[in-house]
This record gives sequence, structure tokens and C-alpha cells, in this order.
Amino acid sequence: MTASRNFILCFKASLLIAIPVFLGSCGNEPRPAQSTRHLSMLDDSLVNYNRGVVLTEEQQIEDFIARYGWKMNKTPTGLRYMFIKKGNGQKTEKNKIAGLRYTLRLLNGNLCYSSDQDGMKEFKIGYGGVESGLEEGILLMRVGDRVKFIVPSHLAFGLLGDQNRIPQNATLVYDIELVTLK
Repeated sequence: MTASRNFILCFKASLLIAIPVFLGSCGNEPRPAQSTRHLSMLDDSLVNYNRGVVLTEEQQIEDFIARYGWKMNKTPTGLRYMFIKKGNGQKTEKNKIAGLRYTLRLLNGNLCYSSDQDGMKEFKIGYGGVESGLEEGILLMRVGDRVKFIVPSHLAFGLLGDQNRIPQNATLVYDIELVTLK
């Protein structure tokens, strides 16, 4: 027997075994996983972990506010704010460009950014491009207002930070003056 004829016979024999196995499995319905219990336990663990993280951050914010004796308001999202100076200029609204003088610190006091170092911050309200907590806070202001914001991590840069000066899961403390609104 030649090598090529031997190969053909082996190939035919393989087909005779493979075809019935393949055809026999075609009519079977897909079977559900044996157990998904481990998935729900994982979900419960993640939910409990996240609750703990949120409660810890909430306590850190409350302790920070108490340490300075600030009387801050809180929005439903968790943004804290306190007016330091009331302006009498135009009220902010979406589609306007806000010009801000600001400092941005962490709860531990470390300075991350400031308009003294980086120049005034400008952004179009309602189009993102800034932290959602900052945008929410700006919509409470008028030109000339100076406000302190405490922005929880979920309204700031969240799990990753800004990949530069703001670490992951950081709560931000803004001191902002709304200078212009175009």
C-alpha cells in the first residue's frame, strides 16, 4: 500500500466516525450552565464592596466638612456646595461658555490644579468635557459667585483618576469663582 492510499483510507475512516457524532449533536438543544449560583454570590460581593466604598467616602467627606466647620448644602447626587461670595451677574445656563478662576485640591489638602498655574478654565456648559460634579455645581452659580464644591469620586474622575495629578477614587475640593459667561 502506498502512503497516499494509506492516508485516504485513514481520512475516510475518520469521516465515518466524525459524521455520526456531528449529526447526532445537531439536534440537541443548548443546555444551560450547571450552576450560576457562584455568579450571584459574586454580584452580591461586588454590591456590598461598592456600598462600603461609598459609605467610607461619605464619612471622609463629612469628617472633612466638620473639621473646617463648613455649612454645606448637598444635592441629590452627593455634590456639596457652599457660597463664599454672592455675585450679581448673569445666571449660568447650558450652551454658555463659563470662565473660571479655581483651585482644585484633594481632601488631604494636596493641590492638583489651579488657575494660577494652569490658566483660567473655560468650558461649554452642558457638553461634558469636565467632571459631571463640576458641571452640576456651575449650573448653581452666577457671574461673580465664589463657591466651594466637594465633588465625590463618582461625580469626578472615578476609578481611574485623571491619569495625571488626580489619583483613583479621589474626592475633589474646588474653590471656584465664575468670572465670565459668554
